[in-house]
Amino acid sequence: MNSPEIRLFPDPVLRRKTERVTVFDAALERLAGRMEAVMRSQRHGIGIAAPQIGVPRSLALVDVSPRVPEAALIVLVNPEIIAQGPHCPNREGCMSLPDYTADLTRFEWVKARWQNLKGHWEERRFTGIEAMCVQHEIDHLRGVLFLDRVTCLKTDMYSRTMKARPRGRKGRQAL
Repeated sequence: MNSPEIRLFPDPVLRRKTERVTVFDAALERLAGRMEAVMRSQRHGIGIAAPQIGVPRSLALVDVSPRVPEAALIVLVNPEIIAQGPHCPNREGCMSLPDYTADLTRFEWVKARWQNLKGHWEERRFTGIEAMCVQHEIDHLRGVLFLDRVTCLKTDMYSRTMKARPRGRKGRQAL
């Protein structure tokens, strides 16, 4: 089920580059809380970016704990990728294009830098599905959708109702 708050493609806010967050206050914390509630209401929700609820600000959440139990919620304010590893195939989906998944290529690992809700800078290296999700959400903040990274929409995009063969190392799962 889709939340009425989730903006669906082709909503123009999804293509807009976000504004940097400069004020770290209770309003930012409320926005992050609202985003978390929307993300958790989604069947496949393991990440969300502010543009997906119509807010063009550089804020994203990632929580892959439904698939990786030792993972936890990460709030990324003004995130950027500062290093990355080799490319690998991946299968992704998106709450803003709920009826589809697609095969595409992402970096196998990324090192990201971001601010937390208090404005303090953090850095971390992400691997596996968490790395894929971080890249996916940072793309949203730049106005890039996963379908922009698909080589051939005709052969590499799938309806969620259609059973497609797993692709990629270790059968990567949709985001």
